[in-house]
Formats: sequence, structure tokens, C-alpha cells
Amino acid sequence: MKGLLVDDDELYARTLQRSLARKGIETEIALDAASALARAREYLPDFALVDLKLGSDSGLTLIEPLRALRADMQILLVTGYASVATAVESIKRGADDYLPKPATVPTILRALGLETPATPIDDIEAAEDTMTPLSRLEWEHIQQALAETEGNISAAARLLGMHRRSLQRKLAKRPGPERRWVDE
Repeated sequence: MKGLLVDDDELYARTLQRSLARKGIETEIALDAASALARAREYLPDFALVDLKLGSDSGLTLIEPLRALRADMQILLVTGYASVATAVESIKRGADDYLPKPATVPTILRALGLETPATPIDDIEAAEDTMTPLSRLEWEHIQQALAETEGNISAAARLLGMHRRSLQRKLAKRPGPERRWVDE
């Protein structure tokens, strides 16, 4: 199986590409809408994982052209800004699934129909083992706000609806490594 990862966050895309390669899935990366369509035309992937927000572009605009290139292509829309409105819009346009970011490899494989848990209990346990801590999600959200404001802490604080000093304190507390759930 081969796929196309469309995301303007190159670090996230490369990390996901390596993780999928360990599962035997070959992928190509496109960092914007134009290069995504060009890569899809030459590569003809089995699936496309498309970020909703691609800089100034929207991943929603890629769904129909990708579907036109290959009708059986599975199209998964991923976003850090999940909402009911964009989920409905993506499905109306032809996406096969809508996943919140950061989407884990098991979640992606399940969405593609490549991996299914043996029982609902396994699914719950897998989610508990792989859930991203709130501190990490908050950190990533802050980093995205900083990127959008080109590193301006005051503007990022306004965008996030918090005081500048509060944001500075949060930035000083970089979250630690993720921990696994341990039953005692």
C-alpha cells in the first residue's frame, strides 16, 4: 500500500512517514496543495492523508481533485482544529474519514481498514496507552499560535485569549516525555 501525506508541518509529516514505513506502508510527502496534486498525479497513491489547514490553503479543496485522479483512493482529512462543521463538509466533499491531530499510526491504520482491534476492550486499552497528554496538546496548540503570529508572544497570547505573562510561563514549562499508563 502506498500513500500521500499532505501536511505543511514537515516535522509531523516526516515522523508519520517513518512510523508508517515501519508498518510496511510506503508514503510520499507534499507540503502544500499544488505539490500534493502534482505528486498524486505521478504517484497515484492508494490513500491520502490531508491536513485541513495547509498554510493559506484548505485541505478541503484537495478532496475532489484527488478523488477525480483515482476514484478508489481513500482520503482521510486530519486537523488540529476539529469541528462538526468541517467534519460534515469534508464528508460531503468525498473524504472517507476525519481524524483529529495528532492522529496516531494505529488510528490511521484502523481508518484505512488495515488494522482492527480484537475486542472493544483492546480498543479502549490501546487508546489509553497512546493518548496524548493535555500538556503536550496545549504545547502544540501554543506552538501553532506562535507560528501563525511569526513568534510574536503578545499577538499569540491575544490569539489564544490569555495574558502575555501567562503564555510566557507556559512556554518556560516545556512538557516532558509522554508516559504510559501503569496499573498498580
